[in-house]
Amino acid sequence: MPAVEMRAVSKTYSRRGRAPQKALDGLDLLVGYGGVHGFLGPNGSGKTTTIRVLLGLVSPDAGGNTQLLDRPVPDGLPEVIGDVGALVETPLFFPGFSGRRNLRLLAEAAGVSRARVEECLEIVDLRDRADDKFKGYSLGMKQRLGIAAALLKAPRLLILDEPSNGLDPAGIRDVRELIRRLGREGTTVLLSSHLLAEIQQVCDSVSILAHGRCVATGPVSDVLAGRSSGDVHVGIPDPAAAAAVLTGAGYAVSPADGPALLVHAVTAPGEITRLLAERGLYVEELRPLTADLETAFLALTEDRP
Repeated sequence: MPAVEMRAVSKTYSRRGRAPQKALDGLDLLVGYGGVHGFLGPNGSGKTTTIRVLLGLVSPDAGGNTQLLDRPVPDGLPEVIGDVGALVETPLFFPGFSGRRNLRLLAEAAGVSRARVEECLEIVDLRDRADDKFKGYSLGMKQRLGIAAALLKAPRLLILDEPSNGLDPAGIRDVRELIRRLGREGTTVLLSSHLLAEIQQVCDSVSILAHGRCVATGPVSDVLAGRSSGDVHVGIPDPAAAAAVLTGAGYAVSPADGPALLVHAVTAPGEITRLLAERGLYVEELRPLTADLETAFLALTEDRP
């Protein structure tokens, strides 16, 4: 069974004086056990509502089916909530207490040992700063302490909503490496983020939402497969002569590293070979460039009904 399963889940918000707003529209979502699963979508696509439904914070409309760790939500949630950790908003801690003391208070309330507090501090690389006051932590350290709090019960499933939001590059790197490590060590991580480059570096699989529906899902490599960026890398001994030929034929061309060119908006790569060969210029490499996740994301979510 998957760690997360949603079938035909819908949610409409009704507010007095406003037209009903459909946040989820028959959403299907599957997240397998283990690794890091990215959860993407533009603003208003339904990501936050999806997470709130999974955690039992929002009730979906009648119909549909939601399961978390093989238990129905919300009725079976009490059976498995101890196996779920979540960091959904900016973590709140006592600013005048140390990181260690904050975690110990949470651990005591949850019936978790102090030894587990030390393990979590080690996991998030905060042991050396654990006795510093929370108010003196950088934003990245605060986020890592929030993840440590979510890990106190050694969850099988960890849900993170924009954990790198507002971080500087060093903080983003630290959180990225932590999430990678958790996924490698067996924790299932559901990661919601708008940082597409980060998702591509961290995640094993991805689901992309648009207007409350899942428009693509699967391993990152599968989602990107077949989505050409339209650019072709052309390796050729005389790039200047090749550029003149291709520009004359109406192609947009720019330099590439080495004896090569980038030819843009190519629909038939073989045509480039023919044009150059007719002028005695012979291609040594012809390689369509695969789209990155940002290109695929935009193609899948723009102008969706």
